[in-house]
Amino acid sequence: MDSPFAQPSSTEASPKIMSLHFLRALNFAATKHRDQRRKDSRQTPYINHPITVANILLNEAGVTDEVVLISALLHDTVEDTDTTLDELAQQFGVAVRDVVAEVTDDKSLPKAERKQAQIDHAAGLSDRAKLVKLADKISNVRDTVIAPPEGWPLARIDEYLEWGKAVVAPIRGTNAQLESLFDQAYAQGKEKGSFA
Repeated sequence: MDSPFAQPSSTEASPKIMSLHFLRALNFAATKHRDQRRKDSRQTPYINHPITVANILLNEAGVTDEVVLISALLHDTVEDTDTTLDELAQQFGVAVRDVVAEVTDDKSLPKAERKQAQIDHAAGLSDRAKLVKLADKISNVRDTVIAPPEGWPLARIDEYLEWGKAVVAPIRGTNAQLESLFDQAYAQGKEKGSFA
């Protein structure tokens, strides 16, 4: 099949069409994050991040669990918007709500405590939440290496790389492909900054 839009031949399996639930979650996340920007110098639209997390899971790691993919799209809605866990449960079900709750930082804690809590709680995450967490860290490390937040010196980028590695360490053994992708992003960051 030459074009992604071509019809499959009689010998090819039909491609899976995006589910209505996934598309609803994408629209929900886009609406909730509509006025947010990433911290890079280009101020990339924030919605690119959850889309990238879902893309890493599906297209780079082959994860097809719809709860995981929808949770990836919604993973920052409670933490960074006015979305509630009850709202997610009503709109997308308890399973999605639970995964999002597991990967949501407690914003009432100071930043340093929130970052340490991610490390401390990583091993106890459900398998689904571990997948979202891994893809989130891959996306964030890649973005930090390619387009770091405005004003970050090399030492701050290295600190972020090391923190990401510490979050991923307790959840190794979850998905070899995602772990390899994280290791590649981490190594690229170390090489780019000559932190090795």
